[in-house]
Amino acid sequence: MAVPKRRVSKARRDKRRSSVWKLDAPELVKCPKCGEYKRPHRLCPNCGYYNGRQVIDTEA
Repeated sequence: MAVPKRRVSKARRDKRRSSVWKLDAPELVKCPKCGEYKRPHRLCPNCGYYNGRQVIDTEA
């Protein structure tokens, strides 16, 4: 059975845990139709267009 030979110090333990759980902000691209920023491969929440065609009607 695997047993630690020595106790892991608090500094070493905290260094290991420091940057693992940080999330990156999502990348944003400009909508070619209206110019607003949106997430890639998703329809634009401002104008409702995706891949050059209107998916939802946002004027309603």
